[in-house]
Amino acid sequence: MYRDMIILRGAKVHNLKNIDLDIPLGKIVAISGVSGSGKSSLALGVLYSEGSRRYLDALSTYTRRRISQSKKAQVDSIQYVPASLALHQRPSIPNIRSTFGTSTELLNSLRLLYSRCGNYFCSNGHMQDATLNVARELPIKCHECGEEFYGLGAEEYAFNSDGACHSCGGTGYIMDVDTSKLVPDETKTLEEGAVAAWNQFGISWMYHVAGELGVRVNVPFNKLTDAEKDIVYNGPEVKRYINIPSKNGKLFELNAAYRNAHRAIEEALKNAKSEKGLTKINKFLKTKQCDDCNGTRLNEKARQTLLGGINISEACKMTLKDLTSWIEGVLNDLPDEMKKMAEDIAEEFTDNAEILLDLGLGYISLDRPSNTLSTGELQRVQLAKTLRNRTTGVLYVLDEPSIGLHPDNVDGLIKVIRRLVDDGNSIILVDHDTRILKIADHMIEMGPKAGADGGNVIAQGSLKEIMKNESSQIAPFLTNKADIIIRDKSGDVFENGFIKIKTSEIHNVKAMDVKIPKGKLTVVSGVSGSGKTTLLLESLYPALKAVINEEELPDNVTDIECDNINKIELIDSVPIGKNVRSTVATYSKVLDDLRREFSKLSDEYKTADFSYNTGCLRCETCNGTGSVSMDVQFLPDVEMTCPDCGGTRYNKDIEKTRYNNLSLADIMTLTIDEALEFISGLNKATSKLQKLSDLGLGYLTLGEATPSLSGGEAQRLKLASEIGKSQKNSVFIFDEPTIGLHPLDVRVLIDVFDHLIDNGATIIVIEHDLDLISNADYIIDIGIDENYLAGEILAEGSLKDTIACKKSLTGKYLKEKNLK
Repeated sequence: MYRDMIILRGAKVHNLKNIDLDIPLGKIVAISGVSGSGKSSLALGVLYSEGSRRYLDALSTYTRRRISQSKKAQVDSIQYVPASLALHQRPSIPNIRSTFGTSTELLNSLRLLYSRCGNYFCSNGHMQDATLNVARELPIKCHECGEEFYGLGAEEYAFNSDGACHSCGGTGYIMDVDTSKLVPDETKTLEEGAVAAWNQFGISWMYHVAGELGVRVNVPFNKLTDAEKDIVYNGPEVKRYINIPSKNGKLFELNAAYRNAHRAIEEALKNAKSEKGLTKINKFLKTKQCDDCNGTRLNEKARQTLLGGINISEACKMTLKDLTSWIEGVLNDLPDEMKKMAEDIAEEFTDNAEILLDLGLGYISLDRPSNTLSTGELQRVQLAKTLRNRTTGVLYVLDEPSIGLHPDNVDGLIKVIRRLVDDGNSIILVDHDTRILKIADHMIEMGPKAGADGGNVIAQGSLKEIMKNESSQIAPFLTNKADIIIRDKSGDVFENGFIKIKTSEIHNVKAMDVKIPKGKLTVVSGVSGSGKTTLLLESLYPALKAVINEEELPDNVTDIECDNINKIELIDSVPIGKNVRSTVATYSKVLDDLRREFSKLSDEYKTADFSYNTGCLRCETCNGTGSVSMDVQFLPDVEMTCPDCGGTRYNKDIEKTRYNNLSLADIMTLTIDEALEFISGLNKATSKLQKLSDLGLGYLTLGEATPSLSGGEAQRLKLASEIGKSQKNSVFIFDEPTIGLHPLDVRVLIDVFDHLIDNGATIIVIEHDLDLISNADYIIDIGIDENYLAGEILAEGSLKDTIACKKSLTGKYLKEKNLK
C-alpha cells in the first residue's frame, strides 16, 4: 500500500517539544521559524537523520563500517520516511587544490577526452592525427620520423596527480621571498639591524661579512648605493674572516660563509621543522604565480597534447557555456572512427554540464579556484552533484538553498526543486526567502521563539492556511503586509565623506571604480558571480588593511582613497573554532570572567583550575569535551554524553564552589538570557552576555559548541566584542549577514547596524535579502553582461534610484517588494 505521509510522533531532538506531525510525501514541504526555533532540528536532526540511517541499515555490516552514520533520532516513532539526502547550509571551504573543474568532476571527462582523442607530438615535434591506439594501449608511430611512443593516460593530465607541474606541485603558485619585507626600516644601518631576515634567524652578525664585501655598515640602508643593496639582497656565497664579539665581550674569529638576505630566508624555509618556525618565515614570503607552468598547474608533457587546436589548460580557461559549445564542435572535426568513443566521453561531460548551466553557473571557467567561489556558487555546485543522477522516491532535505542567491538566481533554483518533485521525490525545505517559501505545497512553522522558548509547531497547513493563521509569524511577510523599511535614511549620504576604490580585471570581473559613503549602511547587491565578493573581499578589504598597515596594495587594486580609516573588520559566516572545545562561553571570553570570579570564592582552586580544557577540575574521562566516542565494531561509532560528568565537562569537585547556589558547570548549561538573571551580580560577565542577548543570541547556551552555530549566529557572535565601542573611522564588511535569519531576526540585525553607525562605523554588506537592501542608505548593484564579464555597475544610489534604474535586476525585485 502506498503511503503519502511521514508519520512522526514524539520528536524530542534538541529543543523540539515532543511534537507530532504528519508530513506529506511527494510534495514541497517548507519549514519556517525564527533562528533557534527548531527548524534544523526537525529537518536534519529527525527527518534526514532517520532517512539516511534507515537506508544505511539495509546495507551489509561490512559496508556500514566504512560509512559515517547518524545515530538514532530521539523520537517515539517515525514511519514511512524515505531514504534521504541533505544539502547543508554551509558548504565547506575548498582547499587550494580544488577548482571548479575538479569539484564538479567536469575535468575528469575533459582529461579523458584529451587522452583518447587528442593530437600528440613525437619527441621531434611532429604532430600526430588522433588515433584509437591510445585507447587500445598501442604505440603511436610518427608518420614523419617513424618514432614510436605511447599516449598519456587521463591521470597524466591531472594536476593533483601525474600531470602536476614539477615546480609548484600542481597548485599553480609558489612561495617566493618578498624583498620588501627583508629590510622593513630603511632608515636603520646594517649595524643597527636593518636586515630583519638576519635578525630573525640568529645571524644578526652577518652584516660583518657584508662589510667585508664592500657594504658600508654604518650608513642608513636607504643611503646605500644600488650595488651595495644588491650585495645585501643577492651577494655571492663566499667566505670571509670576521671578528664577532661573544657575550662576555671577547672577540672570536670566524671564517663565515655569506648568506645574503634572500638566501637566509630560503635556507630557513628548507630547514623549518615546526609550525612555529614556519610562522616566523611566512612573514618574509609572498605567493606568486609559478613561472614554469604560468599558473596552469600542469607539467609540460600534459600541456603538449592538442584538441581542436588548443591544449587542456587553454580549454580550462573557457567559461562552461563556451566550453560546452566548443566540445560539440571538436567532435564534428574528429575522424569517423574516433567519433563514437568521443561522443560517449562527451555525453558524460554534457549531462553534468547541463545541470550546472540550469543553475546559472555557465560563466565560470574550469580553472577557477574553488576557494574563490561565493557561498551561493559553492552551494549550487553541491546541489548539482546531488542532482546528477535522476532519482525517484528520495527525501531531499534542503537547508537554506537560497543562501548566496540573488532573487533572479532563485528562479533557476525553483526550477530544479520542481524537477525533483516531478521525478517522484519529496522535498523538505528550510528557508527564510519568501519567494522560495511560496512554492511550498505544505508549510510547518516552528516557534514561537528560540531555544527553550521554541520547539513548538505554531502553524501548519497549506500556504493559504498559513497566510490566514493569526499565530503565524511568517504570514505578514508572505502576504507583503509587514513594514519593510524600519530605518531613518534622511540626510546627505556623503555628509561624512567617502571611500573610493579602483580595481583592475580579475577572474571574470571587469575593472571597477566605486565610491562608498562613510558612516552609512551600504549594500552591494547583484546576481551570483557579478563580482560582489571580488570587489569587497578580494579588493576593498585587503586594500584597506594594506593602507592601515602601511603595506603595498593588492595587485588588482589600482587606487584607493580612504582618509582617516584606521580599522577594518571582516565579519563573515565562517564557522568559529574547529572542535567542541570552542564554546559560546570561551569565544565570548565570558568563561574567563567566570573562572576569575569562582577562584575568588574558593580557598582551594586558582583561576586556571576552572578551565575545562586544562584545569584540574576538568573531567578526566572525556578530557573536558563532555562526550565520549564508543567503538561498537560492526555498528557506527556511538558519540555519547560522558557517563562521569553528564556532559558538564567538569569533575565532581566543581560542585564545591558555588555562586547563587550554582556551580560553574551549572552555569554553562544555562542559556545566555537565563545566565543574565542568575549571575546578575557578576558585572564583567553580564556585560558581555547582555551584548550577546541584544544581538538576538539569548537562546544559545554558554556551553554550546561554536562550530555547530549557523552562519548568521557565527557572524553575530563575532560582532559582539564591537558593540558599545566608539567606531569612529572604522569599517565593517559583512558577507551575507542574513544567512539563516527569519525576517524578524533581520530586523534585530538592522538595529545592530544602526548602533554601530551611531558610534561612527561605516557598514558595507554583501547581501541578497530584499528587506535588508531596502533599508540601506546606499545601494551598489553589480551586473554581468552577455559575455559573462562581471563587474558592470548597474545602479548606484538610494532605494528610489535603484528601483528607477531599468538596467538593475535588483531594482526590479525591490520594486515588487516595496509595492503594497
